[in-house]
Amino acid sequence: MDMELSPMFPATFTETEGGGYYNWAAAESPVMGEAKVGAGKLVLKPRGFALPHYADCPKVGYVVEGVCGVGLNIPGNTKETMAFLGLKKGDVIPIPYASVSWWCNYGDSDVVIVFLADATNAYVPGEITYFLLTGPLGHLAAFSPEFVAKTYRINVEKAEKLADSQKGVLLLKLSEEEAQTIPKPNEELPNIWTQNIDASCPDVEVNNGGKSTTLKGSQFPLLEQVGLNVSHLVLAAKATRAPSYASHPRMFYVANGTGKVEIVGLQGKLVLNTKVESGQLFVVPKLFMVAISADEQGMELVSIVTSSRAVIGELGSKSSVLNTIPLVVQISLNVTPELTQQFKQMMETGTTIVPPLDL
Repeated sequence: MDMELSPMFPATFTETEGGGYYNWAAAESPVMGEAKVGAGKLVLKPRGFALPHYADCPKVGYVVEGVCGVGLNIPGNTKETMAFLGLKKGDVIPIPYASVSWWCNYGDSDVVIVFLADATNAYVPGEITYFLLTGPLGHLAAFSPEFVAKTYRINVEKAEKLADSQKGVLLLKLSEEEAQTIPKPNEELPNIWTQNIDASCPDVEVNNGGKSTTLKGSQFPLLEQVGLNVSHLVLAAKATRAPSYASHPRMFYVANGTGKVEIVGLQGKLVLNTKVESGQLFVVPKLFMVAISADEQGMELVSIVTSSRAVIGELGSKSSVLNTIPLVVQISLNVTPELTQQFKQMMETGTTIVPPLDL
């Protein structure tokens, strides 16, 4: 069973004056369809605006850089509980299945947001499909003027204008006057919608090694609703994330830096041994073991597991699956008792993030 697991850059879906949307297509990487995951990247220029839409996948958005506002309406919520939120680098926002959102860059520089999705029920395996409400490809323009007129209790002439006036597709650039009409995020609203994973207390932090932070649904109800776990890994120069596996597929996006990734799959076969760089994405199938090592400038990654209650197994550190009674280790590795004891001592003091040996 051979899988193509090579890291990928996204393809251009659309680019306009307001920004661009880029997606990772299952046609280019069949493993995304097999793992039932999807991903996309939204870039909004200043005053860039993404028209209201919803998607066929539950997903999370991670702000790689910049600031922006997002309007989010989860099905079943009332107008009073809809949210318009301000986002900044490091923020994670879960977007439940079929939730309507629109995005606006009110900052002075580009904003970049990466979306990582569970595509189990997607129309196209391994891809996120969007449904627009307005514009030439939107639902409103597709219905006949008669139906639009009846729905909004207006005459047919006004219905035609309502459906056809917006000529932009997905991404626009607002005029200065239009940008002024966009409301400011409500800072007084209790924030149950987002968490900043970059600023969260790390689960693991190692001097000269880096840190790892995971957001779980048990502490973040909206994340539980989308059924995902989100992790943020920062590796210092030449540091390594020890090998691990998960009970469900994982997807990693390299937010910064360069490094090396190795993946071991069925029958102990090394199925990937390659360099990765900023902007690339790679998928680790369920139960495959992955190790990540940073180059001289360090490395930053964000990832999802397609279950909010996934099991993670470690090959190194005190929580390793090999950190059992010495006899079992000795038999499993077929080494001397002395080497077994050294191995055990290393495991007892080790962590999932390993600093470079020369520090």
